[in-house]
This record gives sequence, structure tokens and C-alpha cells, in this order.
Amino acid sequence: MGRLDGKTAIITGAAAGIGNAIATAMAREGAHVFMGDIDDAAGRAAEAVIRASGSMATYAHCDVSVEQDIANLVERAGKTGHIDILVNNAAIAIGGMPLHEMTDEQWHRLIAVNLTSVFRGTKHVLPYMLAQKSGSVISMASAQGHIGLDGWTAYAGAKGAVMSMMRQLAVEFGPHNIRFNSISPGTINTPMNEQVIRELGDHVARAWVKMHPIGRIGRPEEVAEAAVYLASDAAGFTTGIDLRVDGGLTAAPRYVPDLV
Repeated sequence: MGRLDGKTAIITGAAAGIGNAIATAMAREGAHVFMGDIDDAAGRAAEAVIRASGSMATYAHCDVSVEQDIANLVERAGKTGHIDILVNNAAIAIGGMPLHEMTDEQWHRLIAVNLTSVFRGTKHVLPYMLAQKSGSVISMASAQGHIGLDGWTAYAGAKGAVMSMMRQLAVEFGPHNIRFNSISPGTINTPMNEQVIRELGDHVARAWVKMHPIGRIGRPEEVAEAAVYLASDAAGFTTGIDLRVDGGLTAAPRYVPDLV
């Protein structure tokens, strides 16, 4: 028996990184996972891997900055008759510069993908969850929503807003047995962070390791296990929290690495 047997789950940004690890873990635990992403080749490949393992997966193109794409993904999952889990995972990293050097275009792009998508995904699954009087919504926040790091104000602001939204929604929809939580990963070995290293330099990777008291950066599978827990019945009395999976990053005294 899997922890998510018979459940329908939607995961955005599921072709790679944390999203793929969550989709894989939830499918292994018995959920039918509906995977959205903009990288169709990687998404279809990820779907095939999960299906080859004997689990249930359906991939669909989904640009989370486009509301109709989110609506289409939710509608497709809804054809199972229920939607039990939503993981708002898709995100982009735009930063590494002082706020006054960020363009309006960069700001609006980051907010659309990292924050507005959380509103839209939640908006579209709520009618299903309200009708069935149950559901678990998990949104990916970040350690940067808790602590400062030079050059990442917009990213931190969006992730802080995600946490606040989940707390508010937990209060508003708790009476309907719908749970809302967020996860704040530390630095995780993902394609998005590999892109940051390519853009800013290898010294960033060395600094990230130093910033985590556990002495390394995290693995996507470690975040996925937290998501499975929050989605499962074992977390039936857990709502309105932010679960930090950060290797002690936010527990440590503020450490500003030498990035030159």
C-alpha cells in the first residue's frame, strides 16, 4: 500500500529537478500524477520513465505564466473524478543583481511564474476540492523567503508571498478540510541552480556549500519526501506551515560568503 494510493496529483514544473522528484515519489506512492512543464521533450521522457516503473503519469504542456495552460492541466486531471493534491512547484531564478538594476520586464516575468501561478493553480483546483471536501495544496517557497541574500530581493519577495498565501488559505479553507502548506528548500542540486552557477560562476557553488551547516547542498529527492508527507493522510492535522528542508541554512547565524 502506497501513502497516496488512489489520489490524483498535479505537479507543475515537473520535467526536471524538484518537480520531477516530487512527481516520481508521488507516483511511486500510488498517485496518478499529472505533470506540467514547458520542456515537452523532458516532460514526455519523465512521463515515460514513471509509466515504465508501473506507476501512473500523464504529461501536458503547461506554461504557468499562461492561465489557460493551467486551466487545461487542471481540467485534464479533473477527468479522473477528483483532484486531491496540487504542488505549485514551477519557478524561475532571476537575480544576482541589485534591485535597481532589475528591469520591469524581469520583475514581471519572475512574479508571473513564481507567484501569480500559485494563485492561478490554486484558483482552478479549489472547485474540485471544495466539492469533495478534501485536498492538499503544497507550494514551493524558499529559504530566501526567510533570510536575505544579496541580489535576490524579487525572488525572496515572491517566495515570502507564497508562504503568506498558504497561511491565509489554510485559515480560510480549513473548515472545508483543505490543507495548505509550503516547503522552503535550501540550495538544491537542480537544473535551475546549475543555470545560476553558469551565469554567475563556480564560486557561487562553493559559497552555497559553506552556507549550509550540514556541509552540502540538498538533493531533489529530499524535498520530494517532504511533499509526499504533506500530501498524505499522515499530515491530516498539518496545515498553514512552512516546512524548511534546508540543511540548517535558516538556523545558522547570517553568513555572507565571499563571492569574488
